[in-house]
Parts: sequence; C-alpha cells; structure tokens
Amino acid sequence: MKKTIAFFLLLPLVASTKAQVRLPKIFGDSMVLQRNAPLRVWGWAAPAEAITVQFHQQQRSVKADANGNWETVLAPEQVGGPYDLQVKGKTTITLHGILMGDLWVCSGQSNMEMPVKGWSQVVNADQEIAAANYPSIRLFTVEKNVEGKPADEVKSGAWQTCNPQSIPPFSAVGYFFGRALHQQLHVPIGLINSTWGGTDIESWISRKGFESEPYYKWLTAITPEKSTADMTAMKDRQMQAYLASMQLNNIDTATIKQWPSVELDDSQWRNMNVPELWESQLPGPRFDGVIWYRKEINIDEADAGKPAVLQLAMIDDNDVTYVNGVQVGAIQGYNVKRVYNVAGSLLKKGKNVIAVRVDDTGGGGGIYGETEDCVLTIDGKKITLAGQWKFRIESMQTSTGIGPNDYPSVLYNGMISPIVKLAVKGAIWYQGENNASRAYEYRKAMPLLINDWRIRWKQPAMPFYFVQLTSYNNANGNSNKGSSWAELREAQAMATALPNTGMAVTIDLGDPGDIHPHNKQDVGKRLALLALQHTYGMKTVASGPVYKSMQIKGNHVTIQFTNTEKGLTASNNEVIGFEVAGANQHFYPAKATIAGATVNVTAPEATTPVAVRYAWADDDSKANLFNTARLPAAPFRTDNWKSITEGKKYTPPLTQH
Repeated sequence: MKKTIAFFLLLPLVASTKAQVRLPKIFGDSMVLQRNAPLRVWGWAAPAEAITVQFHQQQRSVKADANGNWETVLAPEQVGGPYDLQVKGKTTITLHGILMGDLWVCSGQSNMEMPVKGWSQVVNADQEIAAANYPSIRLFTVEKNVEGKPADEVKSGAWQTCNPQSIPPFSAVGYFFGRALHQQLHVPIGLINSTWGGTDIESWISRKGFESEPYYKWLTAITPEKSTADMTAMKDRQMQAYLASMQLNNIDTATIKQWPSVELDDSQWRNMNVPELWESQLPGPRFDGVIWYRKEINIDEADAGKPAVLQLAMIDDNDVTYVNGVQVGAIQGYNVKRVYNVAGSLLKKGKNVIAVRVDDTGGGGGIYGETEDCVLTIDGKKITLAGQWKFRIESMQTSTGIGPNDYPSVLYNGMISPIVKLAVKGAIWYQGENNASRAYEYRKAMPLLINDWRIRWKQPAMPFYFVQLTSYNNANGNSNKGSSWAELREAQAMATALPNTGMAVTIDLGDPGDIHPHNKQDVGKRLALLALQHTYGMKTVASGPVYKSMQIKGNHVTIQFTNTEKGLTASNNEVIGFEVAGANQHFYPAKATIAGATVNVTAPEATTPVAVRYAWADDDSKANLFNTARLPAAPFRTDNWKSITEGKKYTPPLTQH
C-alpha cells in the first residue's frame, strides 16, 4: 500500500517535469543571435500553455499548440549586448550574456572539422591558442549525430566564449574565418561548427532536396525515408544475410597465431585483389573490422639472404606486417605510405610469405593505391605484389549502428535540421575529398546542397562560401592518367555560377603527403576575404586569377584571366603548372611566360595545340601563378574531354531494392 501511495504522489512531479517550458539546445548563455534579421524563438511546453518571451526591450506572448510546440518572432535588433533572454510559462528560463552580431555555420568533413589543436594541429598552434582572447567571438560545436528523419534538437552542445581554454578543439578553419571577420568588422561573431570527417556530401542534403532534383529520382526510389530504428534494423538484416552468404557466421580464429607463418595452409582462404579497397570487392553491407592478407612469393637463390624494401602502397586504417612470420613494420593512419625494410636474414630461397593484418575502424578499408607502389625490391630488382592475395576475416563490427555515410540525408537530419530555424548570416563549407571518386556527379550535388540549405533556412540569398580541394597526392592523378581530385575541383568551381557564392582556392597551401594540411590560417583568411567583399561590401581583393579565354596562333596559346589585380606573378620567375595538348589529347608540360594580365604557353611536342590545362593533378602544389595580391590562380582546363569519374554514381551502403 505504501508503494502505491508513493507512486501516485510521484505522478504530479513527473507531469510537471514534462510540462516545463523548454528551449532548443542551440539556445544558451553567451550565444550570438543574428543582427538585423527577424529573431525567431521557439521551443516546447505543455499543450495550450501561455508563453511570454522577453528580449532587450521587446516582449511577445504565444500559446503552445496541441503538441506543446510554440514559436514567436521578435523584431530585428542591431549590434549590441550582452542581453538576457527570458522565456516564461509555468516555469521560467533566463539566458544571459547574449550578443547581437553575425552568425555563421561552418560545415563539411575533416578539413573543416580539424581542430586548432587536438587530433591534428595547425601551424604555430600553441601561439594561436595563447592569443585566442576574443570575448565577442562565441563558439558552438554540434555533437555528431545520425538521424533517419529531420530532428528538432541537436544531440548536445553549449555556447562558449572564445579564449585559450575553449579554442583548441574548435574548427580551425571556422575560427580563423571568424577571427578575420571580427578583426575587420568589430562586431560579435557566432560560429556553429557542424562537421563530421570522412563524410559524403549526400549525407548533408535533405530528403526534400533530393526530391526536388530530377537527377536523383533513382536515389529517392531506392532509399525511402526511414526512421533511425528502421535503418538500424535494415542494416542488421543485411549484415546477417551477408555473413550467411559468405559463410562467416562463425569466424574461427583458433589458429590465428599461425596466420603470419610460412607453414600455414591457406588453401581455404578467399581471394582479394590488391591494391583495392575491400568495399568494392566484398558483396553486402560495408565491412569494418580486421582482415588478414597473405601473399606467397618465390625468391631466387641469387636474391635469398639479401635485404629488401617492402612497399604496400597505403592501408586503411592500421596495419601490422610480417615476412615469413616475423613482424617487419606497423603503422597507424590511412593516408600514410607503407614502406618497410626487410632484413636479409628473413628472405629464403623459394617460398616466402608476406602477411598483413589490416584493422579498419570505419569507412573504406584494405590495401589501396597504385600498383607500382605494391612491390618488393631486392638489390634493385622489383617483384610486383599487385594482384591476387589470400584473405581471411579475424573480426568484424556488426553492431555499430548507422554510420554517417550509410544513407542519404542522415547528417542533415541530425546536425543541420535542428538549427535551420535560427537566422544566420551565411555558411562556409569544406568538403569533397570523400566525393572525389564521383567528381563528375558533384556537379549536381554541390549546387543542390547550396540551394537546399537556402530553402531550409528560408534565406534564398544566404551567402555560401566554400574551400576548393587543396593539393594532395591521392593517386598520382594527372592530365594524362586522369585526376579525380582535379575533376572535383572543377565541379566545385562550377558551383560559383550560383549567386552569393565564392570559392577559396588553396592549391598552394596543401601537403602532397598529408590530406590534412596544417596551414588553416590562410584557408580561413581567404574565406573571410570572400565574405568581406561579397557580403559586407568591403573593397578588397578576394580571388586569384580565373581563366577567361584563350587564343591560338600557330603553336602558341595566349590565356586571358580575370581577377588579375595589378598583374600576374609567379614565384621564382618561372611559371609552373601549364600543359598543352593537340588533337591526340596527350598533354605535354608547357613553357609559360607572363605578359601583363595574360600568359603565353607553348610546348614543342604540341605543334598544333587545341587545349590547355593548368594545375590539373591530384597534387598540384608546384603550380605557382598568382595575382599581385598573392592569391593563387584557380585550376582549369579549356577542353571538355571525357572525365574519368563520369558515370560513377552515389550508392549508399543501405538501399532498398
């Protein structure tokens, strides 16, 4: 009886808790609200509850609807603060220290996510942190979250004032962008960091966005809108079916200690092509986990006992590598070339075995890269390791939930949808590495993302500035082999045809061996230059030279540019990065000379030139054409020859056929 009484006494308390007025988590102490724009304030309360909102010298009253939702709009406010925001129903919420200024959304994948100092760090990180005392710059990081349908709330987050304690984990590009704006405009700046490394652009576009674009009709047909729970169940079913089809229901690792050894009988192991990510070779849902590779090679008597160099291209993510049962190396990191020294005492005449344990923590997995980088070199003699290897699964992740790339729209739903009611000044975006293999399709995806966000925010002219992919030797791509990264840069440049957009060219800031270059200061500054010129109307140079036209006369080509400022320049007085091709479509390095605002190019091998390219490679860091404002020329091509990524379509791991 006592328990029953206690239960009924508790009921009013539970009901009272549910009825309490509540603001979304994007609201908080020390936040920035957008100046000179209608101020929407919304939240939840008990059905029909009367709500009063007070801010600065304004007051509005509203009633919650039958579902407990309420919303009101205050008149625009000028720069100012700090102010209190009070929301009063049956209970009262008071937020303190709110500033009126400019609010910018910072989004994309890892190069936007990269912190000032954390899992990577910027140039001079400690000095930057020590100097990060900007009380009028406010920071909010949206917690990573995957949702099947548009969410009303961010998973978590809190506004922080910019100082040496709060800045290290924050988006470096976002911070340097915001700092540059603040230093020039002298107004409060709010930065919302909504990023997730290694993600596809399709994860950030809303379902309604895809439905509005005829090109994606096929995608919406195979990916109906589902709840997170339904997607998780579908993934589990697909995984179980995959395990059964591959006879992997019961992975036997009893002999695992013997897997690196020469004596192991691997005749029952399956075959896998190297170098190539296993996602493109294993049927079924995307696989994350640990796989062992084995490769048998034959060593001649003349080479036995000699030291060797083992190259295994690159491995996603981590590896431990053995030769004849002896560990010869181990590296953590998916974008690091694997080069291991092998002691001469390890190599025997006849049969030798290379074994590699690969641990994939998410996304792509396996040995990948160029075939010429998979080789064993003995005394100058190269033995290719590309081709068929044996493989066996040690373990796999089967209950990781929905990943950020498993289904379209899941990051829009979880990390953008909850904040679209909040008026903003604009957005900055740094993404594309994950879409490079489908660069041609990015011509559709990038404009769709921009238009989609503008519609969802109900700001049709919302400024949108983005970073063009920097230099990185992804696959040694160039004009003659084809370059997916160059094609992605081209697709990004095409998106500038939309109004109120701008692209920061960063090919001079990259690192051929590091997909996350550390100079984020100049990236942020170049984005800020675009905003200062186009959004704020300041007289400044915001772009480097952009290709305009070409004229062919004999074997010489003259290239005209816009945005030359007071002329063109090149470091070391030698222009690098131009190529010329004739009708055979083979490109040759060109000699280029600057003549005022034009560049004259010629290549002896191309006696009848028809096309010119500039900085057309995965790694184009040597390209050195600038304007007098020291902003780099954008990569370009004058031809429209077939792209190597043309016809490659987005295929999410979870689809309904």
